[in-house]
Amino acid sequence: MSVSPARPTYAALFRIPHARRTFTAALVGRLSYGVVSLAMMLTVARGTGSYAVAGTVMALFGAMSVLLSPVRAALVDRYGPRRALIPMASLYAGLLAAFAAVAWLPGAPTVALGASAVAAGACTPPLGPTMRAVWGEVVEDKLLVQRAYSLDGVAEEILFVSGPLLVGVVVQFAPPAAGVALSALLVWAGTLAFVLSPVVAGVRPAATKPAARSAGRLRGGRALVQPAVVATGVGLSLGAVDLLVMAFAQQHHHGDDVVAWVLAALSVGSALGGLLNGAVNWRTSARVRLPLQAGGLGLALLAAGSAPDLGALAVAVACAGFFVAPALTTSYLIADEAAPPGYRTRAGAWVNTAVNAGNAGGAAGVGLLVGHLSPGLCFAVSGVVAIAAGLLSAWGARGETTRQEASGGTAETTRV
Repeated sequence: MSVSPARPTYAALFRIPHARRTFTAALVGRLSYGVVSLAMMLTVARGTGSYAVAGTVMALFGAMSVLLSPVRAALVDRYGPRRALIPMASLYAGLLAAFAAVAWLPGAPTVALGASAVAAGACTPPLGPTMRAVWGEVVEDKLLVQRAYSLDGVAEEILFVSGPLLVGVVVQFAPPAAGVALSALLVWAGTLAFVLSPVVAGVRPAATKPAARSAGRLRGGRALVQPAVVATGVGLSLGAVDLLVMAFAQQHHHGDDVVAWVLAALSVGSALGGLLNGAVNWRTSARVRLPLQAGGLGLALLAAGSAPDLGALAVAVACAGFFVAPALTTSYLIADEAAPPGYRTRAGAWVNTAVNAGNAGGAAGVGLLVGHLSPGLCFAVSGVVAIAAGLLSAWGARGETTRQEASGGTAETTRV
């Protein structure tokens, strides 16, 4: 089923039959990911009395979730969302529930907490990549797909802001383990409602011959280099921002409470940039826009490095956010265009893996740098990283365009 309305607006997305129900269900499930990290970290920290143990458990959970994402996405592509996601979500939710049950007991064993967290991370359902793949399947108009991806990115930004706020409410009345249990409930209920939607039920695994699958994987893999490079650069830069804002606030003798407001400015900027990016009917191709978006992020972070006070920093960070959602949305669009039939979910998962791995690497890297360099210089370094990713992606885009022209294709039609 594919739909191509006369006017590709944001409102037109929800006139597609069952689209509102499907998108809402996916968001409920994805809210779990905004809740689980903080809830799990607080649970381990309070249960063991060690932030080092909590950090280690979260690192292992995150590594398993990120690194195995393409493998789980491949299962969705191969067997279809319904057959792959229901067992995956059930296992993931069950392991989170087991983690919460163990943590609820006094003197919870650290090994049991770590083992259940690692096992849960290995089973995380790829709801974001699957939802984007569904948009690509049911929407025919390319401008409407752009709006769908932009709306998806903005909604994800809101989820990752509201998730920790929800944990803050939960811990006022219950132990942090209750937040982990809530995360399990959200992901299971949301995934079940998502896969039972008629829209998702209509998405079938692509039946392709082995030779065609091999050729598609090779060609799509080359085309994924540009969005993966930018996603990694964006992730590296963003991974540094949280800690750098905190260091900047301490350097200027502000309390930790102001950090949340500066990071909120980043999210607001990202949401506005994402909505505007999706609403514009661009004349330039996505592969041309992507390096410019990465460069804009880098320049804004360079400006943040020279901010004289917290107000100027908030403005610079908001400007940086203005390029975040557009860069990630454009990366997902290029990945979707590059994906051969039956590879859509895993193509998006590779971009998702790149940004999450970059985020973790950026946080670790700036943690080492901030002890030796000023926050301003660290902001400058993160800006240079984003600019370098943009330059590398521009070079990669020229190479991909040359290959497509040699084979008779175009920069915007890379599916096989």
